[in-house]
Amino acid sequence: MAQTIDEIFSHIYEGNNFILKGGAGSGKTYTLIEVLKRIYTEDPAANVACITFTNVAVNEIKERAPFKRLKISTIHDFLWDTIKSFQPNIKQGLLKLTNNSDISYYGDEELSEEYLSEKKIKYREWRKLNEGVISHDEVIAISRYLFDEHKLLSDIVKDKFDYILIDEYQDTFEEVIDILLEHLKKSDKNISIGLFGDSMQSIYRNRVGNVEDYIDQNEIQEIQKEDNRRNPEVIVELINKLRDDNLVQKTADDSEATNYGIEGGISFLFTDSNDFEIEEITDLRFFDGFDFDDANETKELYLSHNLIADKVGFPTLIEIYTKDRILQIKDKIRRKIRDGKIDVDKNLTFGEIIDKEYDLTKSEKKFVEENPSLYQEAREYPYKYIRNIYLNRDQLIGEKKSSKVEEGNDTKRDTLINHLFQIQDCVHLYKNAKHNEFIKKTHYPIKSVADKKKLKESVDELTEMGESSIEEVIEFADSSGIWKKDDRFNNFVQNKEYIYKRVREVKFKEVINLYNYVEAYTPYSTQHNIKGAEFDSVFVVLDNGGWNMYNFEYLFEGNGKNSVIERTQKLFYVCCSRAKKNLVVLFQEPSEEVLETASAWFGEENVHELAYD
Repeated sequence: MAQTIDEIFSHIYEGNNFILKGGAGSGKTYTLIEVLKRIYTEDPAANVACITFTNVAVNEIKERAPFKRLKISTIHDFLWDTIKSFQPNIKQGLLKLTNNSDISYYGDEELSEEYLSEKKIKYREWRKLNEGVISHDEVIAISRYLFDEHKLLSDIVKDKFDYILIDEYQDTFEEVIDILLEHLKKSDKNISIGLFGDSMQSIYRNRVGNVEDYIDQNEIQEIQKEDNRRNPEVIVELINKLRDDNLVQKTADDSEATNYGIEGGISFLFTDSNDFEIEEITDLRFFDGFDFDDANETKELYLSHNLIADKVGFPTLIEIYTKDRILQIKDKIRRKIRDGKIDVDKNLTFGEIIDKEYDLTKSEKKFVEENPSLYQEAREYPYKYIRNIYLNRDQLIGEKKSSKVEEGNDTKRDTLINHLFQIQDCVHLYKNAKHNEFIKKTHYPIKSVADKKKLKESVDELTEMGESSIEEVIEFADSSGIWKKDDRFNNFVQNKEYIYKRVREVKFKEVINLYNYVEAYTPYSTQHNIKGAEFDSVFVVLDNGGWNMYNFEYLFEGNGKNSVIERTQKLFYVCCSRAKKNLVVLFQEPSEEVLETASAWFGEENVHELAYD
């Protein structure tokens, strides 16, 4: 550790920006804290900005590094604090970006200089542009625009800070890295910029991922941290084979490390059968040491959520988002039009086109018979409206925890489900006595004891609304001031009425169960949502899940679209590197090429076939 810190400070003394690259379990955040301690030992008057990904991470660093001149914030808070005083420029940027459609706006009022002249632009968790309220995406876009247009901002940042340190840099937006490593160069003033992270753990879309171009151009100097303090040696050897860079980890020679003296175990299981129950497998000897009753220490990781939706308790929602036969009919018709097999008047209703150009299949007729009112309603929509309606599991589950949506809004989860998750997130914060975070998130007005009492009553009532419909909960959250319907929600209801009408009658308890699943409060979890976490035992089910973003066959066979292989490789790396003791991976119906790779990665002695009669 001391050697790593010395290497970092040698670059600081020479006036270089630096990047600390460390694999899973290497103690990157710990190193960041130690860098902060040394900065303030050498220069107690230093002004340091520390930028991280979520408010959870902000609070963690604040507890571990309580220095008065240290400004710790999320990406968006850092940018907003930088630009918020320049209201005329913000308004100018907002107007230009909405006119260019770089920021979407669907309000009835026309945004103009005159319209915005009496409004103060505010940054909130929700968005209402006609009221001057912007949210995360707009902060990023407007900041980038202002740094492009005004060199003075770069001078201001450098006047304000001596150091800017970014934790988990790979999850940072490209625009932010561009501001820090390109735009700040416009100023002649001095500043040290340090990045901490791991490009192999870049599993979210539309993030910078890596900064290799800046390293190649000597804009930033690379430091590698090879120690792994989490995983036993057998898992470290596996994840080293998964890395796509030149970093090779080794287990830390430190008696205080989590992995010190831990032998650990890995198994690659495969079956040629699809006719089995997961519970049958988890009773086998390979799972000795797994405690599936303890969600904090044992995790089952899936990509396909259909397999466990019934277990967790959101069967209706998964059915709506993955098995809507009416939209499947629409997709077939749209493909026929695209391929020139039929030529239709797109001003007709969906039903008129079906009657004229399409014969329902047996399974589609069965769905229609079981859902007559839904089918009749869909028939009455104009085809040009319904042709742009899509549903898939990505829009339901997303790829990030709700607690991380606030720092990016990049998830594929649709606006409606995001809105519902925000409601449940508010309940979770309040019930866990995180009242300051609740107030910051909602801006709920607390001016008296009566306000506190009213809030408690509202949250208590909301907590008991599991059997109520989703629409009833949305209306209650809005009227009680816990979570307001904003531009994005209202636009969704207007433009995707078909989806909203399908979802609104579902009981809210399914949202609660889905939320708990995505937030990893159950033994089951999505493979995306465990980054940054660690567990004694991890069971990874490689099922592809019908996604085109990932393909485990491509990964193991080494064939397929490079971008899909890269995403899958990083996701698999993150999954495997969560295990502190035991790792079991299950692959269904593997090819010979898959088994060859599994033997090379896991060791032939750790590859086992599960036979079923």
